[in-house]
Amino acid sequence: MTGAALGNGWVRILDFTLLYIMLALGLNIVVGYAGLLDLGYIAFYAVGAYLYALLASPQFGLHLPFWALLPMGAGLAGLFGILLGAPTLRLRGDYLAIVTLGFGEIIRIFLNNLNAPVNITNGPQGINLIDPVSIGGFSFGRPHSLLGVSFPGIYSYYYLFLALTLLVIFVSLRLQNSRIGRAWVAIREDEVAAEAMGINTRNIKLLAFAMGASFAGISGGLFAGFQGFISPESFNLFESIIILCMIVLGGMGHIPGVILGAILLTVFPEALRYIGDLQNYLFGRVIVEPSDLRMLIFGLALILVMIFRPAGLLPSVRRRREFGSDNSVLAQEQASLYDIRH
Repeated sequence: MTGAALGNGWVRILDFTLLYIMLALGLNIVVGYAGLLDLGYIAFYAVGAYLYALLASPQFGLHLPFWALLPMGAGLAGLFGILLGAPTLRLRGDYLAIVTLGFGEIIRIFLNNLNAPVNITNGPQGINLIDPVSIGGFSFGRPHSLLGVSFPGIYSYYYLFLALTLLVIFVSLRLQNSRIGRAWVAIREDEVAAEAMGINTRNIKLLAFAMGASFAGISGGLFAGFQGFISPESFNLFESIIILCMIVLGGMGHIPGVILGAILLTVFPEALRYIGDLQNYLFGRVIVEPSDLRMLIFGLALILVMIFRPAGLLPSVRRRREFGSDNSVLAQEQASLYDIRH
């Protein structure tokens, strides 16, 4: 329906939207559940993508099957998550954010320069001719026909990504309602109290990093097979910040809110590309460049949402109560101050 009404370009945008939903749900485990601010999350996305690209392209002459590469990408990304989490267990807040930011940049720069003295990642030129996702001889990269109607590969990818996104949502819901999920929330609320109650905060934190990174590794492998080309520039700091914005905008720790944030921050910037056409219609010419005005409106929208909906557009009941209680306490303090003055 989307392809018929808006063109195949919007089907491709929906494909990326599903990838970002999986990424946001993975980061939500680290940030939303466990309360660990991670600004280098995109590095795990890069690990999964490059593992798929290196083992399913002419780069090494290997063409391993998709069903083997996806679990390998998730496992390797999870291992990198543990490697990041282990030395940062005692860090909190801004210090943890700075360390994770540095980790993400190290991975990107490492991939960018790993073309000498032995060419592994092909450096800034990236890796192309990556094998499309194929399961049981069915290639998602080729067009297919159904009842005499031909559909391009992006439609096949859409249903594959949708199925995997639903699986990730199911796993996230099960984690949220499990003992591990409650332990993550306890650490987020008060780590000292959680440790006093017998929670092994060290292992639980490492598990949060590993689980979140695994989701990113799966998304990275799907991204590499879908694009057919990757380079280090696809995994910069801006991508990590956008994924974090998806969680904050929708509502941290709330799965429907995270999904809403991912959809809005993927679709809304693309919809703003039509600002140029709108200016032509209204004024007969383009007054402000669409790219500049697009990002200005995008940033302004985020600021307004954070001012008027600080808990997110679709926060959880717990988070809504927290912000509501903060407002009531502030009102009581202001009333007390007014009584003292008068």
